[in-house]
Amino acid sequence: MNSAVKDSKSLLLIRDLHVSVEGKEILKGIDLDIKRGEIHAIMGPNGSGKSTLAMAIMGHPSYRIEKGEILLKGEDISRLPADERARLGLFLCFQYPVSVEGVSVANFMRSALSAVKGREFIEKMSIPRFKLYLKERIKEIGLNPELAKRYVNDGFSGGEKKRFEILQLQLLEPEIAILDEMDSGLDIDALKIASDGVMKYFNPERAILMITHYQRILNYVKPHFVHVLMDGKIVQSGGLELSQQLEEKGYQWVKENGGKDGKV
Repeated sequence: MNSAVKDSKSLLLIRDLHVSVEGKEILKGIDLDIKRGEIHAIMGPNGSGKSTLAMAIMGHPSYRIEKGEILLKGEDISRLPADERARLGLFLCFQYPVSVEGVSVANFMRSALSAVKGREFIEKMSIPRFKLYLKERIKEIGLNPELAKRYVNDGFSGGEKKRFEILQLQLLEPEIAILDEMDSGLDIDALKIASDGVMKYFNPERAILMITHYQRILNYVKPHFVHVLMDGKIVQSGGLELSQQLEEKGYQWVKENGGKDGKV
C-alpha cells in the first residue's frame, strides 16, 4: 500500500515515521494509510516495534518522533499532546491497562466523556441517570454492573480490564481506535465478547488499527489489510490471507522470503 502521497480520504496517514525510545531508534520509516471504513492489522514478532507505533501515534512523551509525520484528517498531530489527539478522535486500547486507585469507574468515565465530547454533552445527563446508563452499558459488555463503583482496574482480572477498555471505546466513540494486543490474556469466551464489542463500535465512518501477535482475533475482527512489522519496518502487506499464512508458517517464513518487496 503506497502512502507516499497525501490522500484527502485518509483518516490516519503516517509518512516515513522514525521513532526512538531512550535514544534508541525503534521505528525506522513507517508508511501507513488508513481510510474510513477500514480495519488494519499490524502483526510481528516481539520487539518489532508494534507497541512503539501505537504509543507514538497516541503521543506518549517517552516515544520521540525523530522524523516523519502523523496526519489525522489531514492535520499534522506529531507534536500535539495525547489529550488533544484524543479530542481530535484518537483512542488507544492499552496492552497493559493501569490501575487508578481512588477513582471510581463511574467518575472516570464521566470525566473522560466530558474531556473528549465536551462538558455540555455530559451536563445533559443527571448523575443518577448517567450511573444507570453506565451500568446498562457495562452489563452489555459482559461485566457486573457493580463495576461502576469500583476503582479503575483495581483488582480487575485481565479479562475485565480488556472489556473495560472496549467499554471506553464504545462510549467515547473515537474516529479511529488503536487496539494494542487486545487479545492478550483473554480466554475464548472473553475474546468473543470483546470482539463483538469492537464490531459494535465499528462503522463506515470509523477505522481500526489492530496490533496483535496472533491470527485468532482476526477470526472475529476481520481486517481489510494486514501488515507485517519487523525490525521497525513494514516488510509485507496483504489481506486476511497473509495472517493465515503467518499462523501456518511463522515469521521466519517472511524473513526467508525477504518480504513482499524483497525488503526485510
